[in-house]
Amino acid sequence: LETLLPAMCSANAYLGADIICRALETGARIVLTGRVADPSLFVATAMHHFGWRYNDWTKMAAGTALGHLLECGAQVSGGCFGDPGKKEKQVPDLARLGFPFGDIAADGTLWISKLADSGGRVDLATCKEQMLYEMHDPAAYLTPDCVFDMTGLEMFQDGLDRVRVTGARARPRTPSYKVTVGYLDGFIGEGQISYAGINAVAKAKWAADVVQARLKERGFAYSEVRVDLIGMSSLHGMAEARPEPYEVRLRLAMRTADRKAAEAVGFETRALHVNGPGGGGGGADPVVREVLAVQSVLLARELVDPQVRIERVKS
Repeated sequence: LETLLPAMCSANAYLGADIICRALETGARIVLTGRVADPSLFVATAMHHFGWRYNDWTKMAAGTALGHLLECGAQVSGGCFGDPGKKEKQVPDLARLGFPFGDIAADGTLWISKLADSGGRVDLATCKEQMLYEMHDPAAYLTPDCVFDMTGLEMFQDGLDRVRVTGARARPRTPSYKVTVGYLDGFIGEGQISYAGINAVAKAKWAADVVQARLKERGFAYSEVRVDLIGMSSLHGMAEARPEPYEVRLRLAMRTADRKAAEAVGFETRALHVNGPGGGGGGADPVVREVLAVQSVLLARELVDPQVRIERVKS
Protein backbone atom coordinates (compact mmCIF):
# COMPACT_ATOMS: atom_id res chain seq x y z
CA LEU A 1 0.00 0.00 0.00
CA GLU A 2 2.81 2.40 0.81
CA THR A 3 4.02 2.32 -2.80
CA LEU A 4 0.60 3.57 -3.97
CA LEU A 5 0.29 6.47 -1.53
CA PRO A 6 1.86 9.16 -3.76
CA ALA A 7 -0.69 8.43 -6.51
CA MET A 8 -3.65 7.50 -4.31
CA CYS A 9 -6.88 9.42 -4.88
CA SER A 10 -9.46 7.31 -3.01
CA ALA A 11 -9.82 4.54 -0.43
CA ASN A 12 -13.16 2.89 0.29
CA ALA A 13 -13.74 0.19 2.90
CA TYR A 14 -16.54 -2.31 2.28
CA LEU A 15 -18.61 -1.62 5.40
CA GLY A 16 -21.21 -4.01 6.78
CA ALA A 17 -24.71 -4.13 8.23
CA ASP A 18 -23.73 -2.76 11.66
CA ILE A 19 -23.18 0.80 10.45
CA ILE A 20 -26.43 0.70 8.43
CA CYS A 21 -28.30 -0.42 11.57
CA ARG A 22 -26.83 2.53 13.47
CA ALA A 23 -28.29 4.81 10.80
CA LEU A 24 -31.69 3.08 10.87
CA GLU A 25 -31.84 3.38 14.66
CA THR A 26 -31.91 7.16 14.31
CA GLY A 27 -35.34 6.88 12.72
CA ALA A 28 -34.04 7.95 9.32
CA ARG A 29 -36.47 7.48 6.45
CA ILE A 30 -33.69 7.12 3.88
CA VAL A 31 -30.14 5.84 4.44
CA LEU A 32 -27.41 6.79 1.97
CA THR A 33 -24.23 4.77 2.34
CA GLY A 34 -20.71 4.93 1.07
CA ARG A 35 -19.10 1.68 -0.07
CA VAL A 36 -21.04 -1.20 1.50
CA ALA A 37 -20.94 -4.92 0.70
CA ASP A 38 -24.01 -5.78 -1.40
CA PRO A 39 -25.56 -8.40 0.95
CA SER A 40 -25.14 -6.06 3.95
CA LEU A 41 -27.94 -3.81 2.68
CA PHE A 42 -30.38 -6.69 3.17
CA VAL A 43 -28.81 -8.06 6.36
CA ALA A 44 -29.18 -4.65 8.01
CA THR A 45 -32.84 -4.33 7.05
CA ALA A 46 -33.69 -7.68 8.62
CA MET A 47 -31.53 -7.02 11.70
CA HIS A 48 -33.27 -3.71 12.33
CA HIS A 49 -36.77 -5.11 11.80
CA PHE A 50 -36.41 -8.29 13.85
CA GLY A 51 -33.87 -7.09 16.43
CA TRP A 52 -31.36 -9.76 15.42
CA ARG A 53 -28.02 -9.79 17.24
CA TYR A 54 -24.79 -9.52 15.30
CA ASN A 55 -23.45 -12.75 16.83
CA ASP A 56 -26.49 -14.84 15.84
CA TRP A 57 -24.69 -16.49 12.93
CA THR A 58 -27.71 -18.44 11.72
CA LYS A 59 -29.59 -15.18 11.20
CA MET A 60 -26.56 -13.46 9.69
CA ALA A 61 -26.29 -16.36 7.25
CA ALA A 62 -29.98 -16.10 6.31
CA GLY A 63 -29.72 -12.37 5.70
CA THR A 64 -26.58 -12.85 3.63
CA ALA A 65 -28.28 -15.54 1.52
CA LEU A 66 -31.21 -13.19 0.93
CA GLY A 67 -28.86 -10.37 -0.01
CA HIS A 68 -26.76 -12.46 -2.35
CA LEU A 69 -29.85 -13.66 -4.20
CA LEU A 70 -31.32 -10.17 -4.57
CA GLU A 71 -28.22 -7.99 -4.90
CA CYS A 72 -28.13 -8.18 -8.73
CA GLY A 73 -31.81 -7.39 -9.18
CA ALA A 74 -33.45 -9.11 -12.13
CA GLN A 75 -30.52 -11.47 -12.57
CA VAL A 76 -32.27 -13.95 -10.23
CA SER A 77 -35.61 -13.59 -12.04
CA GLY A 78 -34.10 -14.68 -15.35
CA GLY A 79 -32.08 -11.70 -16.58
CA CYS A 80 -28.85 -13.64 -17.07
CA PHE A 81 -30.38 -17.11 -17.30
CA GLY A 82 -31.57 -17.12 -20.90
CA ASP A 83 -29.47 -19.02 -23.43
CA PRO A 84 -31.39 -19.71 -26.68
CA GLY A 85 -31.18 -23.30 -27.84
CA LYS A 86 -28.93 -24.35 -24.94
CA LYS A 87 -31.43 -24.63 -22.09
CA GLU A 88 -34.63 -26.62 -22.28
CA LYS A 89 -36.72 -23.94 -20.59
CA GLN A 90 -36.23 -20.30 -21.56
CA VAL A 91 -37.14 -17.00 -19.90
CA PRO A 92 -40.69 -15.94 -20.85
CA ASP A 93 -41.39 -12.33 -21.82
CA LEU A 94 -37.81 -11.16 -21.22
CA ALA A 95 -38.67 -7.68 -22.54
CA ARG A 96 -40.97 -7.21 -19.50
CA LEU A 97 -38.57 -8.80 -17.02
CA GLY A 98 -39.81 -8.38 -13.44
CA PHE A 99 -37.52 -7.40 -10.59
CA PRO A 100 -37.50 -9.90 -7.70
CA PHE A 101 -38.47 -9.37 -4.09
CA GLY A 102 -37.67 -11.34 -0.96
CA ASP A 103 -39.68 -12.28 2.11
CA ILE A 104 -37.81 -13.29 5.24
CA ALA A 105 -39.16 -14.62 8.53
CA ALA A 106 -37.84 -13.99 12.02
CA ASP A 107 -36.32 -17.49 12.11
CA GLY A 108 -34.32 -16.82 8.92
CA THR A 109 -36.49 -18.75 6.44
CA LEU A 110 -36.65 -16.78 3.22
CA TRP A 111 -38.51 -16.75 -0.08
CA ILE A 112 -37.63 -15.23 -3.44
CA SER A 113 -40.42 -14.25 -5.83
CA LYS A 114 -41.59 -11.63 -8.35
CA LEU A 115 -44.83 -9.94 -9.34
CA ALA A 116 -47.23 -12.26 -11.15
CA ASP A 117 -47.90 -9.97 -14.11
CA SER A 118 -44.22 -9.40 -14.98
CA GLY A 119 -41.93 -11.31 -17.31
CA GLY A 120 -39.14 -13.65 -16.31
CA ARG A 121 -39.07 -16.65 -14.00
CA VAL A 122 -38.08 -17.47 -10.44
CA ASP A 123 -37.38 -21.15 -9.86
CA LEU A 124 -34.73 -23.52 -8.57
CA ALA A 125 -32.58 -23.11 -11.68
CA THR A 126 -32.43 -19.30 -11.63
CA CYS A 127 -31.91 -19.18 -7.86
CA LYS A 128 -29.13 -21.79 -7.89
CA GLU A 129 -27.30 -19.98 -10.67
CA GLN A 130 -27.51 -16.67 -8.79
CA MET A 131 -26.42 -18.25 -5.49
CA LEU A 132 -23.25 -19.52 -7.20
CA TYR A 133 -22.62 -16.17 -8.88
CA GLU A 134 -19.22 -14.69 -7.89
CA MET A 135 -18.99 -17.29 -5.11
CA HIS A 136 -15.24 -17.88 -4.88
CA ASP A 137 -15.57 -20.39 -2.01
CA PRO A 138 -19.07 -21.77 -1.27
CA ALA A 139 -17.98 -22.83 2.22
CA ALA A 140 -16.29 -19.53 3.11
CA TYR A 141 -17.73 -16.50 1.33
CA LEU A 142 -16.21 -13.50 3.08
CA THR A 143 -18.45 -10.55 3.88
CA PRO A 144 -18.08 -7.73 6.45
CA ASP A 145 -20.85 -9.38 8.51
CA CYS A 146 -19.87 -13.05 8.56
CA VAL A 147 -18.12 -15.87 6.75
CA PHE A 148 -21.02 -17.34 4.80
CA ASP A 149 -21.31 -21.11 4.17
CA MET A 150 -23.84 -22.15 1.51
CA THR A 151 -22.87 -25.84 1.35
CA GLY A 152 -25.87 -26.89 3.48
CA LEU A 153 -28.35 -24.63 1.68
CA GLU A 154 -31.65 -26.16 0.52
CA MET A 155 -34.09 -24.69 -1.99
CA PHE A 156 -37.72 -25.69 -2.55
CA GLN A 157 -40.21 -24.62 -5.22
CA ASP A 158 -43.13 -23.21 -3.19
CA GLY A 159 -45.40 -22.44 -6.11
CA LEU A 160 -45.16 -20.53 -9.36
CA ASP A 161 -42.22 -18.09 -9.31
CA ARG A 162 -41.62 -18.59 -5.60
CA VAL A 163 -38.60 -20.36 -4.06
CA ARG A 164 -38.04 -21.08 -0.35
CA VAL A 165 -34.47 -21.17 0.97
CA THR A 166 -33.30 -22.71 4.26
CA GLY A 167 -30.13 -24.11 5.81
CA ALA A 168 -27.74 -21.15 5.49
CA ARG A 169 -24.79 -21.19 7.88
CA ALA A 170 -22.10 -18.74 8.86
CA ARG A 171 -19.06 -18.23 11.05
CA PRO A 172 -17.79 -15.06 12.77
CA ARG A 173 -16.62 -12.25 10.53
CA THR A 174 -12.93 -11.62 9.92
CA PRO A 175 -11.00 -8.93 11.88
CA SER A 176 -10.35 -6.82 8.78
CA TYR A 177 -12.19 -4.85 6.12
CA LYS A 178 -11.55 -5.14 2.41
CA VAL A 179 -10.53 -1.70 1.14
CA THR A 180 -10.47 -0.68 -2.52
CA VAL A 181 -7.71 1.86 -3.14
CA GLY A 182 -7.93 4.01 -6.26
CA TYR A 183 -4.76 5.54 -7.70
CA LEU A 184 -3.69 7.32 -10.87
CA ASP A 185 -1.66 5.06 -13.15
CA GLY A 186 -0.90 6.81 -16.44
CA PHE A 187 -2.98 6.95 -19.62
CA ILE A 188 -4.56 4.61 -22.16
CA GLY A 189 -4.64 5.63 -25.81
CA GLU A 190 -7.08 3.85 -28.10
CA GLY A 191 -7.86 3.73 -31.81
CA GLN A 192 -10.25 1.64 -33.92
CA ILE A 193 -10.78 0.92 -37.61
CA SER A 194 -12.75 -1.72 -39.56
CA TYR A 195 -11.87 -4.10 -42.40
CA ALA A 196 -14.39 -6.17 -44.35
CA GLY A 197 -14.54 -8.63 -47.18
CA ILE A 198 -11.83 -10.93 -48.56
CA ASN A 199 -8.63 -11.01 -46.50
CA ALA A 200 -10.11 -8.73 -43.80
CA VAL A 201 -8.37 -10.47 -40.89
CA ALA A 202 -4.94 -10.42 -42.55
CA LYS A 203 -5.33 -6.72 -43.30
CA ALA A 204 -6.31 -5.96 -39.70
CA LYS A 205 -3.30 -7.86 -38.33
CA TRP A 206 -0.98 -6.05 -40.74
CA ALA A 207 -2.52 -2.71 -39.78
CA ALA A 208 -1.82 -3.38 -36.09
CA ASP A 209 1.84 -4.10 -36.88
CA VAL A 210 2.08 -0.92 -38.96
CA VAL A 211 0.72 1.29 -36.19
CA GLN A 212 3.09 -0.16 -33.61
CA ALA A 213 6.06 0.29 -35.93
CA ARG A 214 5.14 3.94 -36.57
CA LEU A 215 4.77 4.65 -32.85
CA LYS A 216 8.16 3.09 -32.17
CA GLU A 217 9.68 5.18 -34.99
CA ARG A 218 8.32 8.31 -33.30
CA GLY A 219 10.08 7.36 -30.05
CA PHE A 220 7.04 6.50 -27.95
CA ALA A 221 7.17 3.70 -25.37
CA TYR A 222 4.30 1.73 -23.85
CA SER A 223 4.14 -0.45 -20.77
CA GLU A 224 1.19 -2.48 -22.06
CA VAL A 225 -0.18 -3.10 -25.55
CA ARG A 226 -3.46 -4.79 -26.46
CA VAL A 227 -4.51 -5.69 -30.00
CA ASP A 228 -8.11 -6.87 -30.40
CA LEU A 229 -9.88 -8.12 -33.50
CA ILE A 230 -13.41 -7.44 -32.33
CA GLY A 231 -15.64 -10.26 -33.51
CA MET A 232 -12.79 -12.76 -33.51
CA SER A 233 -10.28 -12.46 -30.66
CA SER A 234 -11.26 -9.65 -28.27
CA LEU A 235 -12.86 -11.86 -25.60
CA HIS A 236 -11.03 -15.20 -25.63
CA GLY A 237 -7.88 -14.54 -27.65
CA MET A 238 -6.90 -15.86 -31.05
CA ALA A 239 -7.43 -19.52 -31.91
CA GLU A 240 -5.98 -20.77 -35.18
CA ALA A 241 -8.93 -23.05 -35.95
CA ARG A 242 -11.56 -20.34 -35.47
CA PRO A 243 -13.57 -19.54 -38.63
CA GLU A 244 -12.59 -16.24 -40.22
CA PRO A 245 -15.38 -13.62 -40.15
CA TYR A 246 -16.44 -11.56 -43.15
CA GLU A 247 -15.76 -8.34 -41.23
CA VAL A 248 -13.57 -7.45 -38.27
CA ARG A 249 -12.87 -4.31 -36.27
CA LEU A 250 -9.33 -3.59 -35.14
CA ARG A 251 -8.90 -2.04 -31.73
CA LEU A 252 -5.50 -0.92 -30.46
CA ALA A 253 -5.10 0.16 -26.82
CA MET A 254 -1.78 1.07 -25.20
CA ARG A 255 -0.86 2.18 -21.71
CA THR A 256 1.79 4.82 -21.06
CA ALA A 257 2.80 7.47 -18.54
CA ASP A 258 3.02 10.05 -21.37
CA ARG A 259 -0.24 11.70 -22.50
CA LYS A 260 1.26 12.60 -25.92
CA ALA A 261 2.17 8.95 -26.49
CA ALA A 262 -1.41 7.98 -25.61
CA GLU A 263 -2.82 10.54 -28.06
CA ALA A 264 -0.59 9.17 -30.83
CA VAL A 265 -2.20 5.72 -30.68
CA GLY A 266 -5.57 6.92 -31.95
CA PHE A 267 -3.97 9.34 -34.42
CA GLU A 268 -1.89 6.64 -36.11
CA THR A 269 -4.80 4.20 -36.16
CA ARG A 270 -7.11 6.70 -37.83
CA ALA A 271 -4.36 7.52 -40.35
CA LEU A 272 -4.64 3.94 -41.65
CA HIS A 273 -7.46 5.23 -43.88
CA VAL A 274 -4.84 6.68 -46.21
CA ASN A 275 -1.58 5.11 -45.02
CA GLY A 276 -2.70 1.53 -45.63
CA PRO A 277 -3.25 -1.33 -45.77
CA GLY A 278 -6.11 -0.85 -48.18
CA GLY A 279 -9.75 -1.27 -47.37
CA GLY A 280 -9.88 0.27 -43.91
CA GLY A 281 -12.86 2.39 -42.94
CA GLY A 282 -15.02 3.63 -40.08
CA GLY A 283 -12.13 4.85 -37.98
CA ALA A 284 -13.13 6.29 -34.63
CA ASP A 285 -11.87 9.54 -33.15
CA PRO A 286 -8.78 9.03 -30.97
CA VAL A 287 -9.55 8.24 -27.34
CA VAL A 288 -7.33 9.05 -24.36
CA ARG A 289 -8.31 8.02 -20.85
CA GLU A 290 -6.50 8.69 -17.62
CA VAL A 291 -6.20 5.37 -15.80
CA LEU A 292 -7.81 5.16 -12.39
CA ALA A 293 -6.41 1.83 -11.24
CA VAL A 294 -7.62 -0.08 -8.20
CA GLN A 295 -5.91 -2.30 -5.68
CA SER A 296 -7.61 -4.30 -2.94
CA VAL A 297 -6.00 -4.34 0.49
CA LEU A 298 -6.99 -5.49 3.98
CA LEU A 299 -7.28 -3.03 6.85
CA ALA A 300 -7.86 -3.82 10.53
CA ARG A 301 -11.41 -2.95 11.57
CA GLU A 302 -10.25 -0.78 14.46
CA LEU A 303 -8.57 1.57 11.99
CA VAL A 304 -11.90 2.35 10.29
CA ASP A 305 -14.26 4.76 12.08
CA PRO A 306 -17.62 4.93 10.27
CA GLN A 307 -19.76 7.98 11.01
CA VAL A 308 -23.52 8.53 10.80
CA ARG A 309 -24.67 12.03 9.88
CA ILE A 310 -28.32 13.07 9.99
CA GLU A 311 -29.66 15.65 7.55
CA ARG A 312 -33.21 16.98 7.62
CA VAL A 313 -34.74 18.19 4.37
CA LYS A 314 -37.45 20.82 4.68
CA SER A 315 -40.46 20.31 2.42
